[in-house]
Amino acid sequence: MEKSVGQLTAVPANERIDEKKTIARRKKRVQPIMLGSILPIVLIAVWEVLSRTGIFPAYQLPAPTAILATINGMFQDGTLFTHVGITTYRVFIGFLIGTVAAMVVGSIVGFYEKAEQLFDPLIQAFRSIPSLAWVPLFILWMGIGEPSKVTMIAVGVFFPVYLNIIGGIAGVDRKLIEVGRMYGLNNLQLIRRVILPAALPSFLTGVRSGLGLGWMFVVAAELMGASSGLGYLLVLGQNTLSPEIILSSIILFAIIGKLTDWILKIIETRTLHWQDGMVKS
Repeated sequence: MEKSVGQLTAVPANERIDEKKTIARRKKRVQPIMLGSILPIVLIAVWEVLSRTGIFPAYQLPAPTAILATINGMFQDGTLFTHVGITTYRVFIGFLIGTVAAMVVGSIVGFYEKAEQLFDPLIQAFRSIPSLAWVPLFILWMGIGEPSKVTMIAVGVFFPVYLNIIGGIAGVDRKLIEVGRMYGLNNLQLIRRVILPAALPSFLTGVRSGLGLGWMFVVAAELMGASSGLGYLLVLGQNTLSPEIILSSIILFAIIGKLTDWILKIIETRTLHWQDGMVKS
């Protein structure tokens, strides 16, 4: 009898503990979002007031509500999904091509000293070329269709991923490699079980940086005769003297870019769950 009573009283206690853990996890997820939202909300409120009172002229800086109305108008007529969809598609394809190319070239250059001496000087020279300088060349080679735009984005993604792969491989602790050799690992096993996991944090940082540059390069890419996309909206707003269209495009770039980076950050966090990182106070 006493045992059964103890069991009955233990169940609610366990439920309370689980409930507290659930609440703590929710607070841990919600608190960063709330803190991160404070500054944007304050800035938008100040912007709205200054625009409505005429301190910011409407023909230069429309109020946030006017920009929201413009986005809503594009949503109502269906053009919003067209512009956002085609730009996201271009960035996604260019990001994949640039990342894969950087992984292949960066791994070869990082693992082999002669390959670094052969390829790295030329790649570093190409990295210094401004993004807009590629536009006329790609138009000349590939026309104004999708291949030139995707290639432009892939070029932007390639360099940060490439640099971080090389940095990650070069930064692998030599003691880890020596321990691996002591356990009889061959070169392929060392790469798969020691070098690649140790270089993974740097690689994932490069992937996030590459995606950010991909969103920047898509603007230059969509200057190449595009008839749709967020970059096209920027040009349309400039040609029609419509600052609300320009700002709508910029805000959509910011929102979508942040969402994609957030997804990559989640992947990075889950992939690197084994890291014993510094706890921020």
